[in-house]
Amino acid sequence: MGQALIKTDFRFPNQTGVYKGKVRDVYSIGDDRLIIVVTDRISAFDVILPEGIPNKGHVLNAIAAQFLDATADIVPNWKLATPDPMVTVGLRCEPFKVEMVIRGYLTGSAWREYKAGARTLCGIALPDGMKENQKFPAPIITPTTKADEGHDENISKAEIIAQGLVNKEDYEQMEQYTYALFQRGTEMAASKGLILVDTKYEFGKKDGKIYLIDEIHTPDSSRYFYAEGYRERFEKGEEQKQLSKEFVRQWLMENGFQGKTGQTIPEMTPKYCESVSERYIELYENITGEKFVKTGAENVAARIEKNVSNYLK
Repeated sequence: MGQALIKTDFRFPNQTGVYKGKVRDVYSIGDDRLIIVVTDRISAFDVILPEGIPNKGHVLNAIAAQFLDATADIVPNWKLATPDPMVTVGLRCEPFKVEMVIRGYLTGSAWREYKAGARTLCGIALPDGMKENQKFPAPIITPTTKADEGHDENISKAEIIAQGLVNKEDYEQMEQYTYALFQRGTEMAASKGLILVDTKYEFGKKDGKIYLIDEIHTPDSSRYFYAEGYRERFEKGEEQKQLSKEFVRQWLMENGFQGKTGQTIPEMTPKYCESVSERYIELYENITGEKFVKTGAENVAARIEKNVSNYLK
C-alpha cells in the first residue's frame, strides 16, 4: 500500500504562518498567498479518523483544481497554481463564517432530520410525504456555521444576516454564485452519467471582491449518485449507488460510531484503508472521466517540499 501523508511540518520560503484543518494544512506565504496541502487524513462526523488514506489528498486536489478551472467564468476563485499533486497555491482571502450547502435531493443528514419529524431545514419549509433520495422541485440552500473545532451547525439566511455573520448584499451574491455553480456542476456530472446530489461551497473576500475558496465538487464536499438506475432504486426504496464519502460514514455507523461522546472509532485496518483508497480513485475516474495515475511510493513530504520551493523561487 502507498504511503499516506497525515502530518506536515514544512518551512517554506517567506512562510508567515500555518493552520491545520481536518484534512488541509494551510501555509501562509507573505501576506497575500496560501499554500494548501491536501493531506491523506480523512474526517467523518467532524472527527479526524486515526488512519490516513493513500492517494486521497491527490484525488481531492486534482478534482478541485479541475472544477475551479471549469467554473472560473462564473465566480473568481482563489487558485493560482498546483505545483504538486497534493498542493494548490492561491490567493489569501478573508473567509466568510458560513458554508453554503446546496441540496438537490433529500438525503444524508437532511433525510435523517426529515425522518425524525423535522419539516423545516435552515428556515426552508419542506413538504410532507417526501421519500429518501427524492429530488427537490428546485435546489435548496441550507447554510451552516463554519466551526474551527467541533460540529458545524445549520443556520438560516435570516439568522446569518441578523447575527451579522454576513451582510445581506454579500450573502445574496453568494446565493447567486451557489446556484450557478451547482447548475454547472450538475451539467458536468450528467455528462459523466452522474447526479450531483448536494455539495458545499466556501467563499472569502479580498479587496472588496468575493472569491470561491477551498475545494469544489470533490467527494469530500459533495455527494454523487449514478444516474443509471436512480429512478428504479428510488421507486423500490433501495439505497442509491453513490460516489461520495458517505460509504465511510455508513461503515462507521454500522460499527457504532457517529462522533458522539463516549463512542470509539472502529479499527481501520490496512486492508480497510486500501479499500477506501480504491473507492476514492474510482470517484476520481468517474467524476473526471480520466484515468488516475498514482505518484508512486516516494517520500511524499520531501516531494511536496521540493515542488513547492521550486514554484516559490
